Amino acid sequence: MHMNANKNWLFAPLVCCLCLLCSAAKIDQKETERIEKATAVFEDFGKMEESIPTTLLDQAEGIVIIPKLINAGFGIGGKRGRGIAMVKLASGEWSDPVFVTLTGGSIGFQIGVQAVDLVLLFKHKGALTEAKNGDFTIGGDLAAAAGPVGRSTSAHTDYKLEAEVYSYSRSKGLFAGISINGSNIAFDHTANTNFYGEPVDTKAVFANSKNNSVAIRALKNALSAK
Repeated sequence: MHMNANKNWLFAPLVCCLCLLCSAAKIDQKETERIEKATAVFEDFGKMEESIPTTLLDQAEGIVIIPKLINAGFGIGGKRGRGIAMVKLASGEWSDPVFVTLTGGSIGFQIGVQAVDLVLLFKHKGALTEAKNGDFTIGGDLAAAAGPVGRSTSAHTDYKLEAEVYSYSRSKGLFAGISINGSNIAFDHTANTNFYGEPVDTKAVFANSKNNSVAIRALKNALSAK
């Protein structure tokens, strides 16, 4: 009896450690899946007959990808989604991702629920890197416009990224226009901590491209592919 008690005492810390490791792995997996879904969304946009023009991607300094944004309404509409944000570094590389949430509402006659994949292209990365209090609202000085489509680069060689934000939304494989002006984008500090293993400064994440995980490499490769 005494020996069994000692064994239980020795194994208890080990069991606790294993439980903690499994719990951490599950939390990290949720964030990894969010990155993988963002990659799939961007790749699917590229497979469409009328895609995001390469010229705009070259000029854009920031991007937000929200897979399966829920756009619901019954008189008063609402939006809610989780995704990632990245900015372009001076080297031309894309930064490591920062996890974000998007919420918003609108007033008007609407009914039903729609799942929409959303991609936002930002003219200036400062909108993301310099966000005060970790969030900002699209509208006013940072108004979003529906982005032009066209796979051919040559057709847009003279095109200038004049709007601060260009919005691309897709539902059931087709472009679907939704208004995101008035929507709030906020840094998801819990998700960032879960993925990176400790509380992180979003500016520091946006400033480097050091993370070499399989999911992040795949996302950066997708964004860099022409």
